[in-house]
Amino acid sequence: MRPLNEANVLEALRSVKDPDLHRDIVTLKFVRDVVITGNDVSFTIELTTPACPVREELKSSASGAVRAAFPGVGNVSVTMTSNVLQHDHAQRGAILQGVRNTIAVASGKGGVGKSTIAANLAVSLAMDGAAVGLADLDIYGPSMPLMMGIKGRPAMNGQKLIPIENWGVKVMSIGFLVDPMQAVVWRGPMVSGAVRQFMADVDWGDLDYLVMDLPPGTGDIQLTLAQTLPLTGAVIVTTPQDVSLADVLKAWKMFDKLSVPVLGVVENMSYYICSHCGAREEIFDNGGGRKAAEELGVAFLGEVPLYTNIRVSGDRGTPIVADPQAPVQAGIIRSIARNVAAQVSIRNAARAGSPAVDIQLMQGGQAQ
Repeated sequence: MRPLNEANVLEALRSVKDPDLHRDIVTLKFVRDVVITGNDVSFTIELTTPACPVREELKSSASGAVRAAFPGVGNVSVTMTSNVLQHDHAQRGAILQGVRNTIAVASGKGGVGKSTIAANLAVSLAMDGAAVGLADLDIYGPSMPLMMGIKGRPAMNGQKLIPIENWGVKVMSIGFLVDPMQAVVWRGPMVSGAVRQFMADVDWGDLDYLVMDLPPGTGDIQLTLAQTLPLTGAVIVTTPQDVSLADVLKAWKMFDKLSVPVLGVVENMSYYICSHCGAREEIFDNGGGRKAAEELGVAFLGEVPLYTNIRVSGDRGTPIVADPQAPVQAGIIRSIARNVAAQVSIRNAARAGSPAVDIQLMQGGQAQ
């Protein structure tokens, strides 16, 4: 039997692979602080996001690998931590100092539940331990004050606005600054100016992820945002029917022209489960989002059911992922958020030129 020392422990841990990055955790430099005390072993696994979808699987596999390699080992203690990879770009750093990643949530058309998905993605990432901000860039129809249960106006710190925090997320919305009964009638240049101000004149502080809820369509805000701020990536929200899927292609083409990588597709209102009989009804068809993702070569991030309480929770300012009465629906969206985080980690590692990451992983497939 091999002696119990650091080198042999690391060799045993090479059998544990990250299913997203397709490399072992030692090559990926996830393993840190190996300590051996008598027959006891402890070490830390530092992941690229606290929202890792396979966090517990990696922890269990690492402990099992050490026990299998050293039958007489005593206690095996595995500490899980994270250090979110950053999308490095000089222009982004100048505008949003302290923000590691920017994620746009978009749709080719309205009415697909994009804002609901954006709010719940942000809260999900925060619940997993990430520092998260949420920018409501839907200037004409700001909905985050209602969905996030926030009232009042933001404070000022010098010349900068301070986001209002709820559910562990820092939120900024034009809805905090205008009368909710007042129609926002702005021309294109005014809209572009407002977007720039949201980026430059808000004190976001240190964030792992800034989630941006874009207005539907492919207009001035999307163009301004992409030109002003190099985005880490975009998530496209759709419903299953063919007319919506055509708009997925439109949104994808827009981001492609703007050199913004698409992290994946979320299919919302994917199916309905009757609360009385439990029967599944595919009201708007099903599977179109997955098909669109496959055709475009991007990740299919998951499908969200049509569920009354998702609407109800949004109306009362409690995102469904934070509702203890809806564990199944909360779990679905939290899984999607972790898939988004995994895609961000994959792309940032590839951008950094890591030899441990296969660039082809970015070209599609279901997030693990």
